[in-house]
Amino acid sequence: MPEPLRPFGWRTVWVLAMFDLPTETREQRKAYARFRKDLLEDGFTMMQYSVYQRHCASTENADVHVQRMGSRLPAEGEVRFLVITDKQFGKIITYWGKKRQPKPESPAQLEFF
Repeated sequence: MPEPLRPFGWRTVWVLAMFDLPTETREQRKAYARFRKDLLEDGFTMMQYSVYQRHCASTENADVHVQRMGSRLPAEGEVRFLVITDKQFGKIITYWGKKRQPKPESPAQLEFF
């Protein structure tokens, strides 16, 4: 049975990758840099330090990226992936200092499968 149609804002999702990796030794810093580079190459963008975001067309597409990046995590450290709908992502409120900043534009990205 096909999945029922849902409004666009509930079909597209965002993946948030939140990670803590040690950076005490040269090898750990190298592993941190490699993981960060892997996130960027996989289409993630930095939201804030150690928090990266990626827009996905569906939860199935998000699962692919979560599995891929989870397998690239260095031996030391931790990453958490949070998948939220576009509607939920749009409700994020950002404050910088004491003054509220305008919400950044959603990316105008088109994905082909």
